[in-house]
Amino acid sequence: MSTGNTKQIASLDTQEETFVPSLTMWQKALQRIRRDRTTLTAMAVLLILGLMTLFAPVISDIFGVDPIEQNLRNNYAPMFTEGHILGTDELGRDQLSRLLYGGQISLGIAFAAAILSLGIGIFVGVFAGYYGGILDDIIIWFITTLNSIPSLFLLIIISSLLSPGPFTLVLVFGLLGWTGTTRLVRGETYSIKEREYAIAARASGASDIRLMFVHIVPNIFSLLIITLSQAMGGLILAESALSFLGFGIKAPLPTWGNMLSEGLDYLRRGPHLVVLPGLLITITVLCLYIIGDGLRDAFDPKIAD
Repeated sequence: MSTGNTKQIASLDTQEETFVPSLTMWQKALQRIRRDRTTLTAMAVLLILGLMTLFAPVISDIFGVDPIEQNLRNNYAPMFTEGHILGTDELGRDQLSRLLYGGQISLGIAFAAAILSLGIGIFVGVFAGYYGGILDDIIIWFITTLNSIPSLFLLIIISSLLSPGPFTLVLVFGLLGWTGTTRLVRGETYSIKEREYAIAARASGASDIRLMFVHIVPNIFSLLIITLSQAMGGLILAESALSFLGFGIKAPLPTWGNMLSEGLDYLRRGPHLVVLPGLLITITVLCLYIIGDGLRDAFDPKIAD
């Protein structure tokens, strides 16, 4: 009799040793990202570009170049010229230094504007989805009306009325780019506010503000990260389009957009003036879209491991 009990206890001990705790959504997403070489490569490339633009003054000092200093005797210098590894522009300014400083402004505008539009979209979307009713109807009517106007047309009008500059573009992009985030957050809020943990929190006396920003917003944080990465890619393209049309940041302050626009006038004499900023815009936007797509797959619960 004692032998049978010993075997049963041993069997239970074996089952307890083989128990594996379930992974959280963030742990599963991290595992999927680690196996996604394409997304990891895009992250590495974007990190390198970001660090290079961040340390533009240091890199410029190492090569002994300046983004503003002109030398008309050495204009249109091709790539790998002595003292100018990426050549010079029509005024003899070093192209490497201007690309690095231009990347600071282009990436800075995209990131700041994406954060601003994301913040507005979260705030408006969670209120519309939580309260619904007449408030939701008014917000959706406003979004529908705003989206019916071509975004580039609005950007041109507002940019022409305001003095062009990094701060102005951040405000313009941020105040016009929140509608998509609002729709996403609104839909998720409708779903989450009726789930058990939200109902339990409401029954325990949690206020509406606590329910919205402690129980609802954190549960859609993964979707917001994906939205942020994809929004940055679109904003870099929007800044380039405005600069190409002459409504973006003006010289001598460099951005990848206005460098590309100005380089088109000197394409025959200096092809590198168009190729290099265009290549950086393409690589950056492609990396951001790849990262957004990879994050979407990593956080998708329907995809089996």
